[in-house]
Amino acid sequence: MTLEHLVRAPAPARSHPPLLLLLHGLGSDERDLFALAPWLDRRFLVVSARAPYAMTPSGFAWYVLDRSATPTTLDPAEVEASREALAEAVPELCGAYGADPARVFLFGFSQGAVMSYALALARPELVRGLVAHSGRVLPQSLSRAAPAPALARLEALVLHGRDDAVIPVERGREARALLAPLLGTRVEYREYPIGHTISEESLADANAWLAARAGE
Repeated sequence: MTLEHLVRAPAPARSHPPLLLLLHGLGSDERDLFALAPWLDRRFLVVSARAPYAMTPSGFAWYVLDRSATPTTLDPAEVEASREALAEAVPELCGAYGADPARVFLFGFSQGAVMSYALALARPELVRGLVAHSGRVLPQSLSRAAPAPALARLEALVLHGRDDAVIPVERGREARALLAPLLGTRVEYREYPIGHTISEESLADANAWLAARAGE
């Protein structure tokens, strides 16, 4: 398998369930968002993936940030490598666990949200929809977006905290503005009185949005 991961089976067991792929933030691992699984719609096969780049002293990243530079910089090649790893992982996971490849959803937090945008925009044939919490759209992800007709089924829910000191709320608003010409009314946006975290309210909104699509 391309990426290390944890799995929660759907309940009750069913053939070809929708797949919900959880993508954690910088310095975390697959256990982080997997802790949300009990509050996510039981109809989903939930998979929480580990990012490929190990950090010191612990944790993992989808791409490493150089904080010695001002502003902080990243290696675009690492973003692309992680996007390709995710693109390989989606069909692998569907095949390994019998999930429906036409109903694959992403739920990314922070850097995981950045990667959710990157994968969904470039490879919309692999992704039915995404929840992007406290992230941003990288310019390279926008430049690699598929043509509009290929994005016709893609839906997005963008969530952000107004008090986010890590990725400012302006980045969430920017993501909504960037996605609107591509997705039209299929992009929804919500803000919360929180920092760089997932709250009970934002999790409930994410789950409600996903649950409304679980039975397609």
